[in-house]
Amino acid sequence: MLQKFFKYHGAGNDFLLADNREGYLSLSRDQIRHLCDRHTGFGADGVMLLEKSLKKDFRMVFYNPDGSGGMMCGNGGRCIVAFAADLGVVSGNFPVEFEAPDGLHTAVILSGANGDARQIRLKMKEVTGVKEYPDDNAFFLDTGTRHLVIFVKGLDDYPVKEQGRILRQDPRFAPEGTNVNFVEPVILSEAKSLLRVRTFEKGVEDETLACGTGIVATAIAASRKGIPGKTAPDGRVSYDVRASISDLKVDFIPSGQGSGFQATDVWLTGPAEIVGTVECFL
Repeated sequence: MLQKFFKYHGAGNDFLLADNREGYLSLSRDQIRHLCDRHTGFGADGVMLLEKSLKKDFRMVFYNPDGSGGMMCGNGGRCIVAFAADLGVVSGNFPVEFEAPDGLHTAVILSGANGDARQIRLKMKEVTGVKEYPDDNAFFLDTGTRHLVIFVKGLDDYPVKEQGRILRQDPRFAPEGTNVNFVEPVILSEAKSLLRVRTFEKGVEDETLACGTGIVATAIAASRKGIPGKTAPDGRVSYDVRASISDLKVDFIPSGQGSGFQATDVWLTGPAEIVGTVECFL
């Protein structure tokens, strides 16, 4: 069967997407691995299927390059919203609502159309149960995918791949493992910071140019650590986060202290852009 895929990227995190509203496409782990292979396939950080939903505008099905699934992807979430708009499934004039592996999500298309890069504001899951590892200057939390956030110095030269491979399999996070984010804050003022991040992703088993759920985890961990963000009168805090090739924004309402800390009404804003189309026999 000849199958058409659409390649999108969000902040350099790239994905192959297919329209599966008719439900005829079923991908095996081997097929997903082949599609995502950057030497023998088309190359991608993941594969997504846009499927029908009985409740919302559509359903997002996400797979890592190793064929594993069942988790949320923040950059992928923005890309599939752009894909749905390009297919005519949704309109940029109204909020978009869709099902994802970690629950329901809302998105707002802020700008861009007709193949131009879009800026999309995506609502993420609320976060509770942030665990601190003081000796490692690190925090562990679930933002739709499990993340370890480690605050470091000298991020540009930091051994992200080597340390990421080790920490991804750390017994503390067994058996599922975890993504690992290495973060260097740049304090711009008493009320604003820029968070620079590099991420090692499980399932990809390598550093990626960006990770949406990792960017959200980075901002929430920064708040938990007491790193200043821009605070609005209603208590909402926002952080600018710099990945390898793009700047993104995370905003949310923090509350509680210590083990009772939580982040509610969490939003991730960043780009989503179509790269092109590919066809292959499955």
